[in-house]
Amino acid sequence: MTAEPAEAASQAGSTTGASSTSTVEGALAVLPGTVLPGPRAEESGFELVWQQVVAEIGRARTIDVICHICPDGDALGSALAAALALRGLGHEVRVSFGDDPQVVPESLAFLPGQELIVPASEVPDHPELVLCFDVAAQSRLGLLHDKAFAAPVLVVFDHHASNPGFGTHQLIDPTAPATAVLVDELLRRLGVELDQDLATCLYTGVATDTGSFKYRATTPATHELAGRLLATGIRHDLISRQLWDTSSFGYLKVLAGALDRAVYEPDAAGGLGLVWTWVPYQDLVLFGVTVEEIEGLIDILRRPAEAEVALVLKQDPDGTLRGSSRSKGAVDVAAACAELGGGGHVYAAGFSAREDVATVVERFRGALRPVS
Repeated sequence: MTAEPAEAASQAGSTTGASSTSTVEGALAVLPGTVLPGPRAEESGFELVWQQVVAEIGRARTIDVICHICPDGDALGSALAAALALRGLGHEVRVSFGDDPQVVPESLAFLPGQELIVPASEVPDHPELVLCFDVAAQSRLGLLHDKAFAAPVLVVFDHHASNPGFGTHQLIDPTAPATAVLVDELLRRLGVELDQDLATCLYTGVATDTGSFKYRATTPATHELAGRLLATGIRHDLISRQLWDTSSFGYLKVLAGALDRAVYEPDAAGGLGLVWTWVPYQDLVLFGVTVEEIEGLIDILRRPAEAEVALVLKQDPDGTLRGSSRSKGAVDVAAACAELGGGGHVYAAGFSAREDVATVVERFRGALRPVS
């Protein structure tokens, strides 16, 4: 999902794939700073999955590392960190995501390891081993869907509560604030020491999906991880400036139009209130702005105290509307987005739709229900 906080506490569900697959029930006792009863961790099979995944990596010569379409900081940061570590261990590594054309957001242009990124067309039809990062649903694989599922081993690293558990091996923890936390554990298990390149990628992932450490899923362990990353000497101030405080002048013009179109509906969401807007593709063309550059618009729209829920619809060239939604805690927007074919976290989720703006907003509004 796009820059979404990992604040859901529900569990990952069913699994599909080979017999080595194990259902993950949130018992992430192996992650730094996480304390859960031992029996629950054993029953979940999570430790066994970790051992299987490390063994599969050790056997593989070529590894394809992928993340979701239109990658955000957690998706791309996680994928690049894993790829850099694997290359350092002697593996042949490719990084890709299923967009055509592929666009790395300007805000993420500083991430190291981008020389490993290849077009989706260069990923083989039958990869040896695929590691999939931050992909909450199969549809988010885009052009890489069929290739990923053609691999004999498809490992899914994720933290979205809505993830149904696809692939042959799942390492899914909805309580983790970012997928980058799982990558940190992967590096530990592979015996890879943090350096500045790895830390830059991981810090970007964690900072992005915690909203710069302000979202509810941020824990003492999150700050402990951030401290270890900062200890490598990375310039977190420059990373934060690039992520949140840098934009083109054209973005300001697009933002002005989006705010001018904003609508406040006090009766929506059971009287808790909804504020929404949309960005037509023509605005992006007029002001030379990419759709990736306006991902942060939702964080501005969510500010009004009168509204519990915020929704931004961004139009693609083919007319598809990408929805980004946020809740302040009283509405499960993941459930609402799931009704529109998407998903995400309880307080941050998204979807794509082909209808007109009015129809999409009506469907989204009708799916909003206060948390009981």
